[in-house]
Amino acid sequence: MKSIILIITFLLSFSSLAQVTRINIHKGRRTLELVDHKRRVIKTFDIMLGRSPLGTKIKRGDNKTPEGIYKVDWRNSKSKYRLSLHINYPNKLDLKRSRALGVDPGDNIFIHGMPTHLGTISDIFNSLGIESGTDMVNYALSFMDWTRGCIALSNSDIEEVWKLTPNGAQVVIYP
Repeated sequence: MKSIILIITFLLSFSSLAQVTRINIHKGRRTLELVDHKRRVIKTFDIMLGRSPLGTKIKRGDNKTPEGIYKVDWRNSKSKYRLSLHINYPNKLDLKRSRALGVDPGDNIFIHGMPTHLGTISDIFNSLGIESGTDMVNYALSFMDWTRGCIALSNSDIEEVWKLTPNGAQVVIYP
């Protein structure tokens, strides 16, 4: 009987992890929080942002990460980055703002992992006999904002976010 109670308790505590309903992204703190159906933060991750992170995304090519309320609307397991969750940017407010300014708001904002092929920098390390060239580049990227407006995580972190976050989860991006 005791073992049945322990199993049920374990399953109930694990079930809250599977019920991520919201992702909070705090650009200023460089964190992403997974929030469950009871509005509890169940996990926090460090993130990297667009190369020009201050302020909200206004137009294509500004390298800014948007701010506002979005949803995860689809995912890509064969992305150029280790897994990616698409955010439905631009939303109605973003479209209204861009029309008023006469600019293209851009699109294709994702929460994703590190690049799957890092190209020449990694190849240079590898050609010098440094076997973990890709790891070194990933490590260096983790200390800077390098995306074109997306939210990037380490590969192990995106794998966890990918598993726990369903399509339709709300994404709130704060300054």
